[in-house]
Amino acid sequence: MKKLLAILFLALTTVSSHAQTAGAKRLFETIEGRVPYRIPAIATCSDGTLIAVADYRYCGGDIGYGAVDLHYRLSEDNGLTWGTERILADGTGNEDDVKNPQTAWRYAFGDCAIVADRESPEVVVLCVGGKTVYSRATRQNPNRVVLFRSHDNGRTWDQGRELTDQIYSLFDRRAEGPVQSLFVGSGKIHQSRYVKVGQYYRLYAALCTLSGNFVVYSDDLGNSWQLLGDADHSPARDGDEPKCEELPDGSVILSSRYYGRLYNIFTFTNAEKGEGSWDLRAKALDMKDIRNACNGEIMLLPVTRTKDEKKVWIALQSVPFGPDRQNVGFYYHELLAEHEGAALFAYRWKKGLQVSHQWSAYSTFTLQHDGRLGFLWEEGPTGYNIDYRALSVEEITNGEYQ
Repeated sequence: MKKLLAILFLALTTVSSHAQTAGAKRLFETIEGRVPYRIPAIATCSDGTLIAVADYRYCGGDIGYGAVDLHYRLSEDNGLTWGTERILADGTGNEDDVKNPQTAWRYAFGDCAIVADRESPEVVVLCVGGKTVYSRATRQNPNRVVLFRSHDNGRTWDQGRELTDQIYSLFDRRAEGPVQSLFVGSGKIHQSRYVKVGQYYRLYAALCTLSGNFVVYSDDLGNSWQLLGDADHSPARDGDEPKCEELPDGSVILSSRYYGRLYNIFTFTNAEKGEGSWDLRAKALDMKDIRNACNGEIMLLPVTRTKDEKKVWIALQSVPFGPDRQNVGFYYHELLAEHEGAALFAYRWKKGLQVSHQWSAYSTFTLQHDGRLGFLWEEGPTGYNIDYRALSVEEITNGEYQ
């Protein structure tokens, strides 16, 4: 049945009749009575190609409830036009695979986290695989971790490989016992601007686990991963779906889903060896009126402050303004120094552009080669559609920066 639905899908072309945000393009449309989409991810490849990814949820829900695939589209002109929808990760949907520990990871794929190497045509995706519900998983029957790779700027993809034991084993010697379930926060895997060990700039990926948030890093573009910090101490024990970024001095930022956001900062004593420590996690009090817990994206950018033309750094955070999962927009924060502790980083966030004015939820964004941000988010009114819009820093910050 899954394969039949896929054939029918690829043969259909539909025109949306739903109202859209001004300037937005609907890349993945959820139509009542058909297979829904969710969970946006987007990256800018080394040649400028944009790749947008979303779950195609035959089962209608998260990984663990049935068949899910990853679909993608490419743009070669900074988001002006988009190519045909294709399948990035094609799960078998075969119940017999679930019974075999060696093949269970192939059943379904969802919750894409993506990064494109800035110096080569390689693109890496980490996603959830298999058929285990996150909240019910155990170390013996885990939420599985799968890696997919492209060598041609996202145009074609390999068949994937499982990294489950490699990632979970980082926590097997914890004082509290092994982590029972985890996944990489969907959206952006962060590639370092500063740390390069060997051939590639380092990757940072943030983990959501039943024991809190953690961050792992890779110096070989995703083939192997190490833990940043101490397995016995989560940098956000009460955090949910997380993301990573860097301060201008190379310290690592954890941004975690909460009613608003939680932040923490990892400061290196030896960046090449991954040595250092986490601060105490802090709540963004300027987002305290948000009454929803929802995945969003974080990015730091060097910009010009409009009023005095001073060069500064700002952090952008996308999140639904609320009160429920609706009204997705941006907060922004000007850095006072190249290094800020977690408490200072969590302080002085301003509300910026509101992109959506209806039911909306998860969001992510990427820096395009034309200097604009490619924003991808879940937009109503039907379940969730996945919409794209190119935005300038000036638009996002209401003219305060450019």
